[in-house]
Amino acid sequence: MAGSSATIVAGLTAAALTTVGFLALRASATAPAGPAEPRAEAAAAKAAPGRTRSLALPASSGVGERVVYALDGDRVWLVGPDSRVERTFAVTPGTVDPVPGSYAVTSRSSTATGTDGVPVEHVVRFTDVGDVVIGFSATTDGSMPVPDPESRTGGIRETPADGEAMWRFATIGQRIVVVR
Repeated sequence: MAGSSATIVAGLTAAALTTVGFLALRASATAPAGPAEPRAEAAAAKAAPGRTRSLALPASSGVGERVVYALDGDRVWLVGPDSRVERTFAVTPGTVDPVPGSYAVTSRSSTATGTDGVPVEHVVRFTDVGDVVIGFSATTDGSMPVPDPESRTGGIRETPADGEAMWRFATIGQRIVVVR
């Protein structure tokens, strides 16, 4: 009887593995195409579980040309003068968030070292919280590391392509709207 039990268990295990494999294949075949910045999405999801991931421009972000940064969605929209979204992308936030409100770009640097010690490019700064400068940037190596929760960092990380788009769009004085 022991041989019979082992055969049954082996059969059930094989059937379960086959079912899981089939369901995984089916799910991957029907899943919508992923975003252009999968590493950014994955990092943002790990950094902020439970946050919403809406691609829609927040209604509370105002009108006219502006950069909109949604804290709860870890997403940015570059909005043209006609209030149309020109580009949207996911970001990986630092450990220190700006207070929701309206700001303006105060300084920019083509290259710098981030508050976490990582070399960055296309730095667009717009406020500070205490002694932490808050701004958008892309790492020079293209990585999107999730910041150490024990450190105080204000860099909102973008992919290199998104950093380039932000750099062209957000010149000194450009309005930055931070929403929850």
